[in-house]
Amino acid sequence: MKKNKIEHYSDKEALDFHNSKKSGKIEIISSKPMTTKRDLALAYSPGVAAPVKAISKDPELAYDYTTKGNLVAVISNGSAILGLGNLGAIASKPVMEGKAVLFKRFADINAIDLEIDSNDTDEIINSIKNFAGSFGGINLEDIAAPDCFIIEKKLKKLLDIPVFHDDQHGTAIITCAALINAIDIAKKDINKIKVVVNGAGASAMACANLFKKSGVLQKNLTMIDRKGVIYKGRKGLNEWKLNHATTTKDRTLNDAIKNADVFLGLSSAGVLKKDMIKKMAKNPIIFACANPDPEITPEEVEEVRSDAIIATGRSDYPNQVNNLIGFPYIFRGALDVRAKTINEEMKIAAVNAIASLARKRVPDEVVAAMGGERPSYGKDYIIPSTFDPRLISIIPIAVAKAAIKSGVARKKIENFEIYSEQLKQRLDPSVTIMQGINSQIKKNQKRVVFTDGEDENTLKAAIAFKNTGLGIPIIVAKEKVVKQRLKEIGYGENFDIQIINSTDKKKREKYVNFLFKKLQREQGLLERDCDRMIRNDRVIWGSCMVSCGDADAMVTGNTRRYAQSFEKIKKVIDPRSGEIMFGLNMVVNKGKTVFIGDTSVHEYPTSEQLAEIAISSARVAKLFGFDPKVAFLSHSTFGQPITNRTKHIRDAVEILKNKKVDFKFDGDMQPDVALNEEYAELYPFSEIVGNANILIMPGQHSATISYKIMKTLGDAKVIGPLLIGLGQPIEIAPLRSSTSDILNLASVAAYSAGVINYNKPN
Repeated sequence: MKKNKIEHYSDKEALDFHNSKKSGKIEIISSKPMTTKRDLALAYSPGVAAPVKAISKDPELAYDYTTKGNLVAVISNGSAILGLGNLGAIASKPVMEGKAVLFKRFADINAIDLEIDSNDTDEIINSIKNFAGSFGGINLEDIAAPDCFIIEKKLKKLLDIPVFHDDQHGTAIITCAALINAIDIAKKDINKIKVVVNGAGASAMACANLFKKSGVLQKNLTMIDRKGVIYKGRKGLNEWKLNHATTTKDRTLNDAIKNADVFLGLSSAGVLKKDMIKKMAKNPIIFACANPDPEITPEEVEEVRSDAIIATGRSDYPNQVNNLIGFPYIFRGALDVRAKTINEEMKIAAVNAIASLARKRVPDEVVAAMGGERPSYGKDYIIPSTFDPRLISIIPIAVAKAAIKSGVARKKIENFEIYSEQLKQRLDPSVTIMQGINSQIKKNQKRVVFTDGEDENTLKAAIAFKNTGLGIPIIVAKEKVVKQRLKEIGYGENFDIQIINSTDKKKREKYVNFLFKKLQREQGLLERDCDRMIRNDRVIWGSCMVSCGDADAMVTGNTRRYAQSFEKIKKVIDPRSGEIMFGLNMVVNKGKTVFIGDTSVHEYPTSEQLAEIAISSARVAKLFGFDPKVAFLSHSTFGQPITNRTKHIRDAVEILKNKKVDFKFDGDMQPDVALNEEYAELYPFSEIVGNANILIMPGQHSATISYKIMKTLGDAKVIGPLLIGLGQPIEIAPLRSSTSDILNLASVAAYSAGVINYNKPN
């Protein structure tokens, strides 16, 4: 079993992340315009009276006139935080905010965290009962057993919205899906398998219950707590443990594991020994899910059993049992049919949907999103990847159908094909794109130069690049300064990362010789001039590293203006043969992705340059998995009004027509015509109107102004500008870029180094 790179962060870095810009991880924004006096009157007084009166007559209308139908409360009292224990309600808030963010990120569900400072189950139940009407669902989290059982059971009776304790049911659903596939691969019968569950907390009991509902016999499941096997006749068992008591002479894990087909661990690290593994049945199934360290590592299992199917709760091994595969999508389906509860039928539907997804052939578009690796159903792939974009369109549909069939849905979905497409559109494309790029570069790691290594954000990006296993960072900086910076951001000064600078005499001589040969006839420079450039300029130094094969890619900028970095790079590296150089930004806003060019090189491109920019932009869009649809933008639409500023744009369109390119394009048109589908019926002759994903701007000024306004005022996500057409994989971060921005550009540079042949003419 191949182990993946696990991520590490310093405490200070985590604290800085939670306290950067705005404190915490969530905020509330208005979904309606709040600009004019009329807007405010409609939103509040007196306009708000109309929906108030309507809801008072029919409470179900709250789903139509408020956010209730897409709003989940994430609730905890902090009595069982992650693996940290009972640290109190307010200490659980970072975790609950994180859960709220995951709801939004993976299923486009709005969520608010509510921490209840009480250990009294009745008080917690009453608190939730009294505010539950504001929400479409309740997600209980990190509440210790047995209180979590009591709270959930009573709330399900009191409320007519889904109540879901994810620690129990989320874990159970994913684990049960994994079990179904594991026994299929191991060729075992679920009605005959012997199961040992080590742990008797909320998750373990929920797993055991769902296993039994799926076919595991009561007599064949043995549960073990801290005192040993839970058997009939054992004193001091509560009602929940009694449900799992079995008639057996086994008293310890060592006894129970003999001839067991399945081990499920939701307990503590190291409790399952290699000698115990040897006693298990043929083709044993071992789910060692203790966090952060499993009951036994996959490496230890493989030392004694080559026939085992292994899953853990960790992301650095295959078959991660991760609740993230379940809860966002289960709630999505439940909310979309306004379900009164999440019942057993809905849970089983989710189990079967997850299990069946792992058995399906992974299509090309999903392979691209997962980094070019096509997983195949088998021992190392019994659960879909957490980042499989198909999850959003598979699980909610199964859950919604089960809710409708079992009679707990208030609303029916008439067309599930349309619903599937709507679900897909809820995903943030930029996340899927970067996930695919990052997965790809992890498999073929590149050496990436970070030229501004003394800058804090650049240094953090380089560290993240290394820690997340994306590649091998090389920092251009003074070692003394870097060590001080490392201390400031919470790492030891001896952090294992390569630092290089012009004190390396051998490399300096190599780069001076390279640069002198290149520039002596172009610019009349002397060797000493080249030496001075190499000594004093980190951008020149880093560019020479890439050109001379001492690094594969580079990211620079952030401490200087874009144009300054670009001019220095051009001294060292020529354009790629047959391609124009320009800046291309990927902009994501409200689920729509558009590419904007040229944002950084050509102040006022000619018709020929506009056409070439369009061709190269289409090539890049295809690399990212998009079907390119190019709009040439202007202040006019199809020649109205005609001015001397529109002719060269229309000429660019004619040039492309003559080139017979393999992508769709049109222009000239205004941006709203290119992006808004409502204009399609006005211009039925154009396939691009309302449908464009590549916007070719008439000039650098308009391109730069547009994407920066979108980023600043529209809160759009921006990747770039990507430097297209350069003869080496180098990206320039704009001045004052964030750590995340620099990291994304480093990943894109590494990706380009792997997929583009820079020695071959385009």
